[in-house]
Amino acid sequence: MILQPQIYLAPLQGFTDFHFRDAYQKYFGNVDQYFSPWIKLDGEGKLKNSQIRDIRPENNQGVKLIPQVMCNNSVDFLYLANYLFDLGYEEINWNLGCPHPMITKRGLGSALLKNPEKIISTLDKILPKMQNKLSIKMRLGFENEDESVNLLPLLNNYPLTEIIIHARTAAQMYKGKANTDAFENCIGQSKHKLVYNGDLNSLKMFKELSVRFPQINSWMVGRGLIANPFLGSMIKNDSDKLPQNHKKVFLDFHHHLMESYASHLSGEKHLLIKMISFWEYFSNSFKDAHKAHKRIKKAKTLIAYNEAVKMNLNSGFMDSGQKTVDGRQ
Repeated sequence: MILQPQIYLAPLQGFTDFHFRDAYQKYFGNVDQYFSPWIKLDGEGKLKNSQIRDIRPENNQGVKLIPQVMCNNSVDFLYLANYLFDLGYEEINWNLGCPHPMITKRGLGSALLKNPEKIISTLDKILPKMQNKLSIKMRLGFENEDESVNLLPLLNNYPLTEIIIHARTAAQMYKGKANTDAFENCIGQSKHKLVYNGDLNSLKMFKELSVRFPQINSWMVGRGLIANPFLGSMIKNDSDKLPQNHKKVFLDFHHHLMESYASHLSGEKHLLIKMISFWEYFSNSFKDAHKAHKRIKKAKTLIAYNEAVKMNLNSGFMDSGQKTVDGRQ
């Protein structure tokens, strides 16, 4: 029996919050698990209100959400794990992949890949006391792929639900191609269920990756899924044909997303900035991505913005199978 591929929505700060998750699930679906953008304690040991809102169960009804935590010590980790368990989250994800310097200079995210002993020490301290199940999202390494090859065998001794690997190093950030050869080496080093992440931005790319990695059945997609919200259904249905009502579906999704943000943001300016930011990716769904994005960026009012959205829809969506976005996540 051929198993249907499992699709995970990657956590992208500033994009895949509960507003986006709710709208996406309502109009597109075909995502098996959503991962929240990371949460971390501030210098006073508190969570930001925005992070609390993002993971509140009442804001995530109808989606399977895995909260992602960002921490580098067992005390913070256990505090967050217990807090999330009390909210009803039976599984959480540890971020060992964020490559941004503002994170890594604090010894967080992918910076921990340079120090496997600290990762193992943290697991030794937290797992016996955690009530939640735990998965890990990581990169191939901080500076080189050898770091993942060295770490993965050490992780075999721990009861992780899965390990999600973005097939780039932190040094690459989001540049260049994902290193599928290095990911293949990871398969041989791990006894855990692995999830592939990186450059999955079209049905064509999914087919190539699934042929190369037949043992992989779960796939994390980020920017490719924002750029083409129909990508999940394309992968699940093995067809790159858009539904006949695709323009209406996208417009209804967009309207829902905009209304959701309008209920939480103060004023037209903030709403406009927020919605325009999505078109860095949305524009890739249209035949002339550059013109579509430029048209949106020129809008200075919500009236002008909505008119630009209509003009983009009238210009036509991408051709079937067209690559939607660059290789980031």
